[in-house]
Formats: sequence, C-alpha cells, structure tokens
Amino acid sequence: MVFAPGEKPGTEQDEVKLQIASKQIVQTAILRAVQQVSQESQQKEKRTNTSTSLQLERGKLTKKHEKK
Repeated sequence: MVFAPGEKPGTEQDEVKLQIASKQIVQTAILRAVQQVSQESQQKEKRTNTSTSLQLERGKLTKKHEKK
C-alpha cells in the first residue's frame, strides 16, 4: 500500500471502523423508522376500529329508539 504524504499506517483500519460504524448507525436508524411507522399504523388501525365500533353502536341505539 502506498501512503500519501502525512498519511499514517493504520488509517485504512480506522476508515474500515468508520464505515462499519456508519453502516450500523444507518441500519439502526432504518430499523427505528420502520418500527415507528409500524406503531403508527397499528395506532391508526385501532382508532379506526374504535371509531367504527362507536358508529355502529350509535346506529344500533338510534335504531332501537326509532322502533319504539
């Protein structure tokens, strides 16, 4: 390997370590983003299901009162 002026041996190892650390940071960020999107989707689905259930219950109550 040829070193540029001022470059020290071992710099390549440091570069590899930085690349590995950078890759891990990116993987962690992607994993967290995916988990966040998943949680938000689940929460939205729960809200939608709850809203639908409430609407159905209100409809049943309204129909019961209309029959009387």
